[in-house]
Amino acid sequence: ATMGRLRTAVTNFSALDLSPDELLVHLDELVSRIDSDERGDVQGAGEFEGLLRDGRVARDSIANVTGASCLYALYDPVAGRVTIARAGHPGPALILPDGTATYPDVPVSPPLGLGDGMPVETLELELPEGSYLVLYTDGLLEDRQRDIGEGLDLLRDTLADSAGHGPEALCTAVLDAVLSARPIDDVALLVARTRLLGPEHVAEWEVPRDPAAVGPVRAECAATLEAWGLGDVGYTAELILSELITNAVRYGSPPIRVRLLHDRGLICEVADGSSTAPHPRRAAATDEGGRGLFLVAQLASRWGTRYTARGKVIWAELSPQEATPEPAVGTEAADSTDDILDQWESI
Repeated sequence: ATMGRLRTAVTNFSALDLSPDELLVHLDELVSRIDSDERGDVQGAGEFEGLLRDGRVARDSIANVTGASCLYALYDPVAGRVTIARAGHPGPALILPDGTATYPDVPVSPPLGLGDGMPVETLELELPEGSYLVLYTDGLLEDRQRDIGEGLDLLRDTLADSAGHGPEALCTAVLDAVLSARPIDDVALLVARTRLLGPEHVAEWEVPRDPAAVGPVRAECAATLEAWGLGDVGYTAELILSELITNAVRYGSPPIRVRLLHDRGLICEVADGSSTAPHPRRAAATDEGGRGLFLVAQLASRWGTRYTARGKVIWAELSPQEATPEPAVGTEAADSTDDILDQWESI
């Protein structure tokens, strides 16, 4: 139940696009607050007065979250870079494409609830395509018949010997060789194989801070989508890009960049040098603007803000099934796509 609460918290924090170190700092503060609140609840409840006379029983009655551990990794398939942070958790293992198995030296922070607000350090690694990142709990290595060092050596040797196998076979080999016959703790094992998003699936543009530059960049994006065979989401993507680029030109700061990523779906990114993020708001009927981000939220399956060392990135994700029909042509009320998109820029 405790781990379920922490998993829910991690899921919510990750939806904010936090970096691994920021996420663990927030999680550490949350764990401290949970334990503090629960101790207060037990001490203030009349039905627990009898338990409180026995300090040992009272302590056992509190679901203590402090001391839990966490490792959080974030992988960028365009740059081939993984960022890792850990709080009291065993570090990951890494298998390179040549079969070499190592333990990257990830800085370790105190377990959750014991960090006392201290910053968390991270490690960034450039991973070749086809590398394996192996994450595990200490229950995998714990055995009364050997110390932790022997368990780590056995795990590394097993990973090196099984490097040519797929992720599922690699998991099976590790569990067969490393896991004791009678585990004394819960065991979790995760093997992830890295892949890169090739340059043919990535398109980028630099955007001058000039409202007149929005139209040409939008047209180039539309041509790229057609070349990728994503014409069915082209109209929706153009609407989203028009809003995000116009916001960056008007309210952001240079450098302004647009990036399209084509993988299972389509991700539109607009980056600028400002750390101020836009927020959707409910515009009044008499307002001339304020509706753009609301429409972006309606058109995209997901969208959000990711902060970087030099500003932010506003991103929106689309799938081929989420195309918005283009306006009808041939009626007095219908405008051309270009006319509607030009009007969008003035919203």
